[in-house]
Amino acid sequence: MVRPLLPLNALRAFESASRHLNFSRTADELSVTPGAVSQQIRLLEEIIGGPLFTREARGLQLTELGRAATPLLREGFERLMDASAILREPPLNRTVAISVAPSFASKWLMPRMDDFHAAHPDIEVWISADMEPVTVGKGKVDLAIRYGPGDYPGHVVERLLTETVIPVCSPALMAAPHPIRTAEDLARHTLLHDMSEDGDASRPDWAMWLKARHASHADARRGSRFDQSSMLIEAAAAGRGVALAKRSLAQADLATGRLVAPFPDGSQVLGFAYFVVMPRDRPASPGTKAFVAWLKRQAIDYDNNLDQL
Repeated sequence: MVRPLLPLNALRAFESASRHLNFSRTADELSVTPGAVSQQIRLLEEIIGGPLFTREARGLQLTELGRAATPLLREGFERLMDASAILREPPLNRTVAISVAPSFASKWLMPRMDDFHAAHPDIEVWISADMEPVTVGKGKVDLAIRYGPGDYPGHVVERLLTETVIPVCSPALMAAPHPIRTAEDLARHTLLHDMSEDGDASRPDWAMWLKARHASHADARRGSRFDQSSMLIEAAAAGRGVALAKRSLAQADLATGRLVAPFPDGSQVLGFAYFVVMPRDRPASPGTKAFVAWLKRQAIDYDNNLDQL
C-alpha cells in the first residue's frame, strides 16, 4: 500500500525551520510571514501527534523526533530540487555515444578528450572503437567518425579532416650509421607497411611512393606489415623501420619528437578524408551538437598547426 504523504508545504516549512531554528528567517527564505510558518508547523505537529520543536532560553531546539526526521527530509528536498532543475532545463545530454576507427580513436581523438571534458563536464562521451559500417540513427551511436569518400546515403555528413601520408621514423634512425637524407637511402632501412583495410585507392603504398621519387634501389616488397595504423606508428617510434603513415595519426608523436619526418616535403594528399556522420531522421541532441562543434575546433587547430610547421 502507498503510505499517505504529509502536506508538502508543511514539510517544506519544517525543513527550513530545522536549519534556521528561527521562524522569522524561515519566513524570509520561503517568502511568507512568520505567522504562516508557525501555522504550517502546528499543522504538521497535529497530524503526527507530537512536537517538533521546543522553546528554550537559547531559542528553538529540535525535539528527538524532529532530529530523527530532519536528515531524510533534507535529502528528499535536495533530490526534489535536482529533479526540478532537470525538468526546467534538461542537461545538454548525459551521454553522447560515438563510433570511431580504432587507430583514429587512440592516436588523434583520445589525446584531445581532456579538453572536451574540461569544457563540458556535464556530458559523458561513450566511445566505441570499431570499423563497422555506419549505424547512427539506429539506437547504437549518436555520431560516427569515418575515413572514406564521404558518401553515406541517408546521413548528415560533414568533412572533418583532410588526410595525407608521410614517411616517419624514430629519431634514432637519423643518428644511426646510415642516416636518411634521400629516398635512395631507404634501401638501407626496413620499410613498414600499413595494411589496414580502408578502401582508399588514393593512398599510396611504398612502391608508389618510391616510384614517384625515382628511388630504384629500395625494395618496396620487403619489411613488416601491420593491419592497424596505430601499430604501424608504434613500430616506427620503436625504431623498427620507416613507416608510410597517415599524418593525422602520426602528428602527436611528430610534435613531441617521438617521431621525425625525414622528408618534410614527402607528404601526399589523399582522396579520402575523415567525416562526421550523423542520422538524418533524428535531430542531434544539444550534447551531440556540442561535441561536433568541439571536433570542428580541434580539426581547425590541427590544420593551423600543420600550416605553421
